[in-house]
Amino acid sequence: MPNTSTRPKRGRRNRRVPREDPARNELVSRSLESAQQCLFNQDYGTAFVHYLLVLNLAPVLKDFASESFRFTLFKWADELDSLGRIQDLFDCYEQALELFPTDEVIINSMGEHLFRMGFRDEAAGHFHKALKLKPDYPEAKENFYRVANWLVERWHFLMLNDRRRNHKYQQAIQKAVEGGCNTVLDIGTGTGILGMCAKKAGAAEVYACELSKTMYELACEVVTANGMNGRIKILHMKSLEMEVPKDIPKRVSLVVTETVDAGLFGEGIIESLIHAWNHLLLPPQSTQDPSRPPSQTGRVIPAGATVFGMAVQCLEIRRHHRLCVSEVGGLATAAAGELHSPVSCSSEDDSTEPYTTERLSRLPGGYTPLTEPFNALDIDFNNVQELEGLCSREVSRVRLPVTGEGLLDALAVWFQLHLDQESSLSTGPKEDTCWEQAIYPVQTPHNFPLRPGDELIVEISCRDAYLRLCSVAVARDGREFCLDDCLDPDKPRNNPGPSGNPNPSLNAEAELCSALACLGTEQSSGPRDYTMLECAEMALLNNQPYHDSFRRALAKLITNLKDARSVQGPIQGQGLEVMPLTDPPSGPMDPGPDPFYVLDVSEGFSVLSLMAASQGQVKAYSSVEKTQHQAVLRRLARANGVPEEALEFWLNQVEDEQAVLQRPSREKLWSAIILDCVETCGLVRQKLMEKATLARCLLEDGGQIFPERIVVYGMLVESDTLLLESAVQGQEPTLGFNIAPFINQFTVPVHVFLDLSTLQCRHLSDSVELFILDLMNTNANYTNRDVKVQASASGRVTAVPFWYQIHLNEEISVSTFNQDSHWKQAAVVLHQPLAVREGDWVRLAVTLQKSSISISASIEEEAGETGTVDSVRESAQ
Repeated sequence: MPNTSTRPKRGRRNRRVPREDPARNELVSRSLESAQQCLFNQDYGTAFVHYLLVLNLAPVLKDFASESFRFTLFKWADELDSLGRIQDLFDCYEQALELFPTDEVIINSMGEHLFRMGFRDEAAGHFHKALKLKPDYPEAKENFYRVANWLVERWHFLMLNDRRRNHKYQQAIQKAVEGGCNTVLDIGTGTGILGMCAKKAGAAEVYACELSKTMYELACEVVTANGMNGRIKILHMKSLEMEVPKDIPKRVSLVVTETVDAGLFGEGIIESLIHAWNHLLLPPQSTQDPSRPPSQTGRVIPAGATVFGMAVQCLEIRRHHRLCVSEVGGLATAAAGELHSPVSCSSEDDSTEPYTTERLSRLPGGYTPLTEPFNALDIDFNNVQELEGLCSREVSRVRLPVTGEGLLDALAVWFQLHLDQESSLSTGPKEDTCWEQAIYPVQTPHNFPLRPGDELIVEISCRDAYLRLCSVAVARDGREFCLDDCLDPDKPRNNPGPSGNPNPSLNAEAELCSALACLGTEQSSGPRDYTMLECAEMALLNNQPYHDSFRRALAKLITNLKDARSVQGPIQGQGLEVMPLTDPPSGPMDPGPDPFYVLDVSEGFSVLSLMAASQGQVKAYSSVEKTQHQAVLRRLARANGVPEEALEFWLNQVEDEQAVLQRPSREKLWSAIILDCVETCGLVRQKLMEKATLARCLLEDGGQIFPERIVVYGMLVESDTLLLESAVQGQEPTLGFNIAPFINQFTVPVHVFLDLSTLQCRHLSDSVELFILDLMNTNANYTNRDVKVQASASGRVTAVPFWYQIHLNEEISVSTFNQDSHWKQAAVVLHQPLAVREGDWVRLAVTLQKSSISISASIEEEAGETGTVDSVRESAQ
């Protein structure tokens, strides 16, 4: 208890009221007036300096000036960003945060700049801090969810929920430690689970390294929570930078790692292990001295791997990597030239990635094997000479007998990871695994049919420590045909086959000419000419129903506008008909009639502006930015008879990319503005409604925003897969280690890039309308809505997948949930599953703030009251 005998302290004297300083007050007043004048004149840099002076001299004015100060800061930061003055930009934010250290808006804004510049760890810290200051701040919440997907990718949750994988690693580590490997280094520790396995097995010394700041801090928390703080040394660095004795006191006897991706080598395991053998590991066990104990020799878990491959036909892969249509929206595409995705094993372009990844078992439409699985590569991670010689290996060729009939779309690759001599893990397409498969798409510009009896010739190499597999030729009837023939015509197309017979039968020749007509005969000595589109852009270009719908909607709008002009009186251009897209104008645009102005502000590559220009009497502006992509549109315009002056590139004329939405000229307004409303991942685009509000002000009478409205649909589903991909499910899958509460801080309630058609789930209801976004009528919009949906089956509602019906006008719409869609779907994963019985009514409370959707679910009682039993749960929002 307090010491009651202590003499009371003498009370402090009242402080003197500070004297007024007239000169100081005059300076503050003048500076504040100057700041406001500079703000009015849009001189944001000078205004910012004046505000800094005012608020430092007179902190009492902070509440009064905070809004103006924020506005000035953000405008000045945007200017500095556009000028490339990045250090000055961050200096301004640091000065602002000295004045307003707990201003969540400024903290969030600085995080946005950090994220755009690639500082994801630092950005996440700012978003997280803003949310702590204001948990219901929608912008910070949306930003944090987006950056969380970058920092802690969804495979982390799947991997940690894969108890079989975790247990096998634990067994291999325990066996090695009990066998004498008592010093351990965990490379790329992630959450620290493998290092903790080694310590639990009895290793005397355990070290771990992690490059990601976010994962490093998370690992430190996990290790501490599991009572191993101080017993495992975690380093925030790349293993390639580690040295003995600077970072660890001596070489270790065991390295454990899982720095492998779907293509095995993509996370740099080869380089890491070469460095480890040369600098961090004890020498390997030698056959010349087998008596050396394990504590004096080095080894790696996993010990090695075997890579397998298989040729496949798959429409879903094809439409994401090469052009599959001859016309789109009434435009012939032949003049576009060769278009393909940036995924290629070609040695001609180092900007391409050698492979992408897919889960073959969940591809819409499935896949068809065209060959049996083949052994592509064996690698021993405990043989440093083999590792060092991997990249210098000669390119090997394998001949694969074709066993199925179909179009060659890709080589699918997976591997078997040998943890030790007894235990292994497979990433094959038929395995229940947390890994995807590596996909090496075929980039020939035409379909290539294979049939049983053919041989597919594949080249395998490891250039730049990436495993590269490339389909190069097909052998048929004793002759080889190069798949890149039309890309590199100088390659001989009539190589003798293994039999040496250069003259197969004429019938075979005729059949080959028919089957391989796509290979072309045009000779060119020039370099390969092609244009790269992102995979999503390629899928969009291949989406014919989408473009046909836009074509009809644009034609109807232009017709209506022409009719309206003709009714208004004898204006120039009266009575002109809309030119059909199938018969575009061949001459220059008629200078007589007033054109209709159409602006397409779609993200990335889009042909919608060109489709509008093809209507005739239309001046279309495209927001396509890349020079190569603009060249493709110009070629298509010439080939389809669109006058050169009918299509222009808006960003070439707009000084500020942030101000894309503005009048076509001082005295003109837009007839149509095309907004890109839905991201490929399945989410509404950020700031969509703000753009729509501005776009409405820029439309002429009768003009239209495309689309005019978006209807969000959803359904109730039970899916353990979504739970496993969204959060770690307790301690059981993580071998009893307490990891879930820490990694689940990065749980994102909205799961994106879903293929709902192949998702493992049970449908517990029919589809229901969740929300409407009206881009043409502001008064019709809302932010919250309650929806009642009846359960069609009993089960646990774990998620609410959603998709969009995009209405271009009252009659024409496109869905983001069909087989031709270039969009994926998304799902809100509930924080706790909701138990339902068939016939139950479920109330969904749907909220859309900015572009972030949240859904909570509860049972609706018969009397209309919400159930309060334990099954009533909220979503993760």
